[in-house]
Amino acid sequence: MTMRSVLAALAALALTTASAWAQMTPLGTWQSVDDETGAPKAQIVISEEGGVLNGRIEKLLRDGADPNQVCDRCTDDRKDQPVVGMEIIRDVPKDPQANAGQPVWKGGRILDPEKGSTYALRLTPVDGGQKLEVRGSLGPFGRTQTWLRVE
Repeated sequence: MTMRSVLAALAALALTTASAWAQMTPLGTWQSVDDETGAPKAQIVISEEGGVLNGRIEKLLRDGADPNQVCDRCTDDRKDQPVVGMEIIRDVPKDPQANAGQPVWKGGRILDPEKGSTYALRLTPVDGGQKLEVRGSLGPFGRTQTWLRVE
């Protein structure tokens, strides 16, 4: 093996590793799935601003979903606002206590626009960043959904 082929192989490995590592973050576009039916529910875009993560509903994916749906059960500034475009994830910092192999973001809030309720939030990328465990909790009670990365 020549030095040139060794360097090319190392460069390819570095790019592949960097690409996989870059995916171990909640940043990006995700598809939520209905807990009861397993059908796609919504597409959410998570972005970073000022060191915290926020997420908005980009589009509703459910068959027959009303694109003009509003959050009539919300009790905060989102009351009666359109669900499409709504910020449902707010102010989630990266957990400095999490280990590098399993990064976690927690401390913000997530809104369930169907119920109008907000919950404490923990986001954990899994499966090489192709899935996102989204844990909403209220005190000791909570549930975890698995969202799928949209390529």
